[in-house]
Amino acid sequence: MAQPMSITKSTQPCPSKGTDPMRFATSGIAVLLVPLALAAQSPLLLPALSDANAGESRPDGPSPPAPESIEVTQLPLPPTTVNEEEGGCSVEVNPRRTGCIGQLPNLLGGNFLPDHNHVVAAVEFKGAPAAPDPASIYTGLQLILVKADGTTFANGDPWKCITCGVPEDQQIGRGPTMEYPQAFTDGTRVLAGTDIIDCAPWQLSSPECTPERTYIFPIRWNVQPDGSGPGGNIRELRKHPDDVHLGYNSMSFSGATISQFAYFARLQFNPSPTTGIPLAPRYDLVNVTRLHNPNSSSLVMTDGDKIRMNYEAITIGELRGFSGRGNEVTYIGYPWESCNMDVFAVDLTTGKVRRLTSHPEYVDPVDISPDDQWVVVEDTRSTGRQMFLSAMRGIPPIIDMVVTGAVSSTRNNGQRRFFQPWMIDRYGDRGTYFGQQINAAGDGSPGSINDPEWNARADPKWSLDGTRIVYSQQITLPPACGGINPLPCPISTEPGGRVERLMVAHLSSRPPVAWQPVAPVSDIVPWGVPYEPGSSASRPIAVEERNYSMVGEISGSAEIKIRQNREKTYVVSVAVTYQNFSNDGDNVIAGMEEVSVRYPTPTTVHLDWDSNLTSTGISYSTKKSSPDGFHLEIDMMTNILEANGTLTTTVDGITYLQPANGT
Repeated sequence: MAQPMSITKSTQPCPSKGTDPMRFATSGIAVLLVPLALAAQSPLLLPALSDANAGESRPDGPSPPAPESIEVTQLPLPPTTVNEEEGGCSVEVNPRRTGCIGQLPNLLGGNFLPDHNHVVAAVEFKGAPAAPDPASIYTGLQLILVKADGTTFANGDPWKCITCGVPEDQQIGRGPTMEYPQAFTDGTRVLAGTDIIDCAPWQLSSPECTPERTYIFPIRWNVQPDGSGPGGNIRELRKHPDDVHLGYNSMSFSGATISQFAYFARLQFNPSPTTGIPLAPRYDLVNVTRLHNPNSSSLVMTDGDKIRMNYEAITIGELRGFSGRGNEVTYIGYPWESCNMDVFAVDLTTGKVRRLTSHPEYVDPVDISPDDQWVVVEDTRSTGRQMFLSAMRGIPPIIDMVVTGAVSSTRNNGQRRFFQPWMIDRYGDRGTYFGQQINAAGDGSPGSINDPEWNARADPKWSLDGTRIVYSQQITLPPACGGINPLPCPISTEPGGRVERLMVAHLSSRPPVAWQPVAPVSDIVPWGVPYEPGSSASRPIAVEERNYSMVGEISGSAEIKIRQNREKTYVVSVAVTYQNFSNDGDNVIAGMEEVSVRYPTPTTVHLDWDSNLTSTGISYSTKKSSPDGFHLEIDMMTNILEANGTLTTTVDGITYLQPANGT
C-alpha cells in the first residue's frame, strides 16, 4: 500500500479545521462586437402561470425591466491544429511553441478571476511533440487562463496553461475530468472536476504561478465507517461563494431506476491522510449534509384518497449552484406545472423555496449575480424544442411522477444542446416577461453570435462586479447532423475549423457592483439530514397505489388513478381525468391523460402516453396524442429521442410538434 504523503505550502489558504461557525445543510433526487438591444420577452409568447397559482414563493414582481444594451465578444483560445498526431502542433501553427488544441478541444468554460480580467477554462491540448521536448507538456486535458481584457501575458499569448507541466508528485490522485472550472475568490485556486488546483500564495495570473508551484489536490467524500477506500461518487460540483463549502450530487442505481441526492459539505485540507485513497494531500468533505427534507420532500401530497399540491416542498433533483451571496442553493426540482422543468432556489437556513423560472421550455444551467439581483440561465426557450410537451399551461404535475426523466432528456439531441443564454431579473418570469436573450443580435449568419447552429453549454457565469457574463458554445456536430440525419452539418468559420468557442457578454450600460467577500456560512442546514458514512438513502413512494381525487383551487376536480410495480417500489402508471379543473383561474383544464412507464435498462425510459386535453380561459389549447398513443423511448444518458405515434400541443392556433426521431 502506498504510504501517506505530506506536504507543506508556505501560506496554504485552506478552510480551517478549527472552530466552525455553526452547521448548515439541504436535500436531493432521482446547461465580434455587436450592440444588442432586444425585446425583453421570449419570441414564444404564451399565457404565463398566474401569480395566484405560483405559491407564496413567487412574489408579484415590479414591472419588467427595460431591455439593455449588451455587447458580445469572443475570447481567444490556443491555436488550432488540424493534425492532432504527435508533433502536429508545429512551429507554423504556434510559433511560441506553447501548445495547440484540436478542432474539438473539449472546451469547458468557467468563471472570472476576482480581477474580472481573466477567465478559467479547460481544454484538451493536441499534437504536442514527444518528450523531452519542452513543448511536450502541452498535451491532454488542462486548465488554462484566458485574458478577457484584450491584453496578453508576458510571452505574448492571450492565454496561459496553469496545469501543463505540473510534476507528477504534485498531482497524486488527480481526477479524469475538469468539468465546471470555478475560480475561488482569492485568485489562487480553481475547482475543476473533482480536484482543486492550487498555486497559493501566488495569483494564478501572475508570473510567479509556475508549474513547479502548482498543486492538484483531489476531493474525497468518505462513505465508509472506517474511512477506507477511494471515497464516494461525486458529480456536478459547485463551489459556495464563501470558498469554504461545496455542493455536489451523487447518483446511484437501484433495480430498474436511478436515484440522485444533493449534498452540502465543508472543504477541509488534509496534508497527510492516514486512511482512504489516495494517501496523498487532498481535500476531505466533512460535516456533510444530505439536502433532503424527509418532512417536506413531495410536491404531490395525499390525505387519504385526496391529493393536493404542496408548493413549499423542497424537491432537489440536481443541485446547480448557489445564489450570489450564498444564502440559497439552486436546483432543478419536481415541476410545478406538468412537463415544465424549472430552476428553483431554497434558503439554506429557512427552507423557503423560490421558483426562478416558469417558461414552458427546458432550463438547466443557471448562475445568480453576485448581488442577487439577476439570474442568467441557459434555456431552450427560443427554440420550441419542448413545447409539444409543455406549452399548455396550468396542468398540475400528476403524470410527472412517471414522465419527468424522459421529458428532461428530450431537451438535447445527443451532444447537441438547444440552449441559448438568457438574463432574467431576480423576480423571474412573469406575465409576458421571459427575460432578455443575451446573444439575440446579429443576422443569424454562419459564425454570428446568434447563429442557431452554435448552442450554449453549461455553465454561464457572472463576473464578481456584475458587468459581464461568460459562456461557451459548440456548433452542431455529427451524428446530430449529416449521414442519415436529415440536418446537414454546418461548417465552422472559427480558426482551423474549431467547433467550440468562449464568449463574453458585456453589460455595457451597468456600473460595476462593489463585491464584498462572503463570510463562511454554517455547516448546518437545519432542514437537511446529516450524512453518516455508510448510511444509504432512498426515496419512499410519496403516493401509494389507489384511486384519488383532487379539487381545483379555483374550480373543478380531477380523478386520479395511481398504480405501482409488483414490488411496490415505484409508480408504473398514472391516469388523470379533469373536469373544468383550474388552480389559477386563468386556465381551465378538461379531458384525460394516462401514461405508463417501464425501464428496459436503468437509464432507459419507455413511456406509453395517451392524451386528450383541452384548456380554455386566457387561451384555447389542446394536447393530444395520436389515436394509437404516443410511445417514447429515450436513454437519459444519451438523449436520443425515438418515438412511435405523436404528441401535439396547440395554443391559440399555434401548433407544436415533437422533434423527428434522432433530431
